[in-house]
Amino acid sequence: MTDPAARYAEAQSRRAHPLTAAFAAAQRFELDPFQIAGCQALEDGRSVLVAAPTGAGKTIVGEFAIHLAMLAAGEKAFYTTPMKALSNQKFRELQEVYGEDQVGLLTGDTNINGSARVVVMTTEVLRNMLYADSPALAGLRYVVMDEVHYLADRFRGGVWEEVIIHLPPQVRLVSLSATVSNAEEFGDWLDTVRGDTEVIVSEIRPVPLEQHVLVRNDLLPLFDDRAGIATAQVNQELMRIRGGSGSRYENNRQAQEFRSRGGYAAGERRPPRGGRRPVRTANVQRIERMDRPQVVQLLERANLLPAIFFIFSRAGCDGAVQQVRRSGLRLTSREERDEIRRVVDERTRTLAEDDLQVLGYWEWRENLERGIAAHHAGLLPAFKEVVEELFRRKLVKVVFATETLALGINMPARTVVLEKLEKFNGEARVAITSGEYTQLTGRAGRRGIDVEGHAVIQWTEALDPQAVAALASRRTYPLNSSFRPTYNMAVNLIDRFGREQAREILESSFAQFQADRAVVGLAREVKDAEESLAGYAKAMSCDRGDFVEYAGLRRELSDLEKLNRADRTAPARIRDRRQHEIQSLRTRLQRHPCHTCPDREAHARWGERYAKLDRRVEKIRRQIDARTGTVARVFDRVVDVLAALDYVRVEADGRTVLTPAGATMKRIYGERDLLVAEALRQGLWTSLDAPGLAALASCLVYEPRRDEAGAGEHGLPRGPFREALGATQILWSRLDDLEQDHRLPGSEPVATGLARAMHSWARGASLDRVLDEADLAAGDFVRWSKQTIDLLDQLSMVAAGPVAVTARRALDAVRRGIVVYGSQ
Repeated sequence: MTDPAARYAEAQSRRAHPLTAAFAAAQRFELDPFQIAGCQALEDGRSVLVAAPTGAGKTIVGEFAIHLAMLAAGEKAFYTTPMKALSNQKFRELQEVYGEDQVGLLTGDTNINGSARVVVMTTEVLRNMLYADSPALAGLRYVVMDEVHYLADRFRGGVWEEVIIHLPPQVRLVSLSATVSNAEEFGDWLDTVRGDTEVIVSEIRPVPLEQHVLVRNDLLPLFDDRAGIATAQVNQELMRIRGGSGSRYENNRQAQEFRSRGGYAAGERRPPRGGRRPVRTANVQRIERMDRPQVVQLLERANLLPAIFFIFSRAGCDGAVQQVRRSGLRLTSREERDEIRRVVDERTRTLAEDDLQVLGYWEWRENLERGIAAHHAGLLPAFKEVVEELFRRKLVKVVFATETLALGINMPARTVVLEKLEKFNGEARVAITSGEYTQLTGRAGRRGIDVEGHAVIQWTEALDPQAVAALASRRTYPLNSSFRPTYNMAVNLIDRFGREQAREILESSFAQFQADRAVVGLAREVKDAEESLAGYAKAMSCDRGDFVEYAGLRRELSDLEKLNRADRTAPARIRDRRQHEIQSLRTRLQRHPCHTCPDREAHARWGERYAKLDRRVEKIRRQIDARTGTVARVFDRVVDVLAALDYVRVEADGRTVLTPAGATMKRIYGERDLLVAEALRQGLWTSLDAPGLAALASCLVYEPRRDEAGAGEHGLPRGPFREALGATQILWSRLDDLEQDHRLPGSEPVATGLARAMHSWARGASLDRVLDEADLAAGDFVRWSKQTIDLLDQLSMVAAGPVAVTARRALDAVRRGIVVYGSQ
């Protein structure tokens, strides 16, 4: 029976928070304490940061914020996500709750019901709305920032900070984050810039995670908990296998418990008596790695499907699907296959027959009907949506995915399998981090379906159980700002607030907040060191003279003697000059009053300590100087570049104001904001037709693969395009030099790798030809096409006369076929 005092406290809480109580009662599962706390904070009028593991149900707090907005007439709520795929998914979920007329979607290339009371959008869209002072902001009461830990992303992270800083003060912010180790620090910053913010941290998974190592065809628990959960140790059997003893593991308690459970979730039917158990006892002296079809079959027998296999390459994912397909394995019933075919046909009915062939549609559908699929960025976005839907509906049982699936997509599984604990980062094979391990295994365990999730690590000869245990035990990673001022940001801030206030605003960024916190620690180090220096100075004081001066002479002499001994190949004149300096220092040292002190060597020992610590203090002071005002200094350099190019002008009274060119820059977003603005001002693109402008726009957004050789000019369109491209490349070089002169990092050269294919696509070429010219997967081509469309859309609104018209034609020419169909 519940404690009476606890029941009374709960009743009091319900009376104090009736809206939370009613919302919680309407949910299909009982809310966890951290979810209740988040909702109550919102009901009390505070902002909230919720940091909790993947799959813990953080989004329920964001949904409560939307619920509150809908209860009050005229109020709005925005739900922001880092990816269009997540925006699309959340849009559909909220439509089911509030109806199509109440929910909108804005993702740059999609505009559905943008004036609705609830609008789902990418974070960049909200940033742009804030700078444009959009009328849609009227009545905005709540903003949910899902996956807010994305502000650590070095390419796009700054956008999150811009939004947080610039949201109107009356807007309550709901920040939803993965479990990070410095949530309190991030919460303190939010409290500073947004006002009253409640920080709620939960490290409890709603569905416990069982960790296994797959050795041969046996699932061994990673931890041996005979000493108790709090002191869980690595399974000693794994350590013996690592050591090569290959002994039996009949007595392992966790293995026995897993066998006794049969590996099944509560309420699920077990196989007939005599069926194979999920964990066997076997001698594992000869450790043979199971192939994928065997692993899938083992998981099927153990009732551990559906499962996600994380493979850190697209080719590996596709190859895994083919391997399982060739084995003849089929995981679906006839009824399930019929339903899969119906869903796939319905979702792809608008695709042209020729395109289906190019996309490998028939083989893809047959794989789905077998219950297997790949999921990676190379897939057509809408194909990925189909895989996600079928997996959620338990029709597809096994998905081979890259790590991008771990980033917020709603695809929980019963089991997650990691074949390797390292990946290629573009330069070398590196071990995955504890944060990545947590994100990946966080997909295991479906709330309301599973009583536990399972993480399975496949054994390799190089596997170190202790290292795996360390990955599994460290569930958090630090959230560090990647914020830096951009040209577009600078002109928008100067226009709205003036230069001095803009500097103050930037100094309120999380980046500066973290730098200042580090400065506090460094300053404390300096203070402590200065006390020690005073003690050292006292200990080496000499009644015969200034021992600090004497110690300095000794060090100078010692350093010069060492240099002379080490550099024996120096020209004779340099060695002679050095020898003269050494003799002069020796004479000065011998004539110094402290040289005859009987305690000279004792003083000298303290002098060495003093000098060593003094050098360290000086180094720390330089670090403090470098960190103080870091963001504002970068902002000043950005403004100096803008002033040199006449985008801003300093008036006689000292005010910094925008020129007409600066006013145009306000509406140009992206990594190439300065290059685009300057090219428009110089009229470099006026002679281009629609396909040519589409091709050139692709050069400004496309990022070549690390292994992609320079495309050169082979196959590129001739005539006006070549001239415009050459002029743009020369402009980039000049701007890069200017940035380097102002101690800014500059940018990557213009990349032409997609230009030929984009030109062909805009001229109406077939998908088959374009993908061949691009040497890209369909999903990649769609992604770059959509970014090209985003830039063309900006050009159509900010460019003068003919370029704006051409940009609109180019946009329409690119937006066709699979680019339109790929809804993400």
